Amino acid sequence: MQFDVIFDHNDFLIAYKPVGVSFHSEDSPGFVVMLEAQLNVKLFPVHRLDKVTSGLIVLAKHKAAAAKLTALFESRQIDKFYLALIDAKPKKKQGWVKGDMAKSRRGAFKLLKSNENPAVTRFYSQTIEPGIRAVILKPFSGKTHQLRVALKSLGAPIIGDELYAGSLADRTYLHAYNLQFRWDGISIDCKASPVEGELFKRFLSSEVFNDWQQPTNLEW
Repeated sequence: MQFDVIFDHNDFLIAYKPVGVSFHSEDSPGFVVMLEAQLNVKLFPVHRLDKVTSGLIVLAKHKAAAAKLTALFESRQIDKFYLALIDAKPKKKQGWVKGDMAKSRRGAFKLLKSNENPAVTRFYSQTIEPGIRAVILKPFSGKTHQLRVALKSLGAPIIGDELYAGSLADRTYLHAYNLQFRWDGISIDCKASPVEGELFKRFLSSEVFNDWQQPTNLEW
C-alpha cells in the first residue's frame, strides 16, 4: 500500500491516512511503520487518527520538531477541521458540545454532564440530500473518540460508526480534512478531500462542501 504525502517540509510531513488502516502497529504494521518503510525515513508521531477515520496526519522528521509540534498541539495552536456525515436529525444544528468523557462498554466512551476536564467541540451541520446531513467539526481538546462521542450525544451518530450505533455503511464517515498552523513564521494550510466512501463522493459535489472548502470562513 502506497500513501500520499500531501505536504513535505524539512522538519515534518503531512500525509493521508486511508480509512481502515491502524495508526499504530497491531497484528500487522501500522500506518507510521508502513510510511517509514515507503519513504525510508524515521518519523515521530505527535497525534493520531482512529482506524475508522481517514485524513491528514502530521509526522515529525526529528525529535526537536516532534517536541515543537507537540507543544503546538498542547497549546491549541494547530487548528484541525473534520468532516462527517450523519443520517439522523441532531438535537441542534450547530454550536458547542462540552463535557467530560468516561469509558463505557466495548471500548467506547460516553459524554458526561460534568465539566472538570471537558472535551470541547464546535460544529456546524447542513443537509446535503434528503436524510443526509454533513457536519464540519473543530475539536478544541484532544480526547479519544471525541468527535464520534459528540455526535452520538446529539442523537446523530456518524454514519457507519457501529461502535456508537451509527447506521451500517461502507465506512465510518469521519475525515480529517484540514490542518492549519504556523511554523517558523510561515502559515501551513493543508487540505485533503476524502477519497473513500460513496456518500463522501456525493458530498464532494454538493454546494455545502463548496461553501466549507475554507473552514476559517465560519465562526469558530
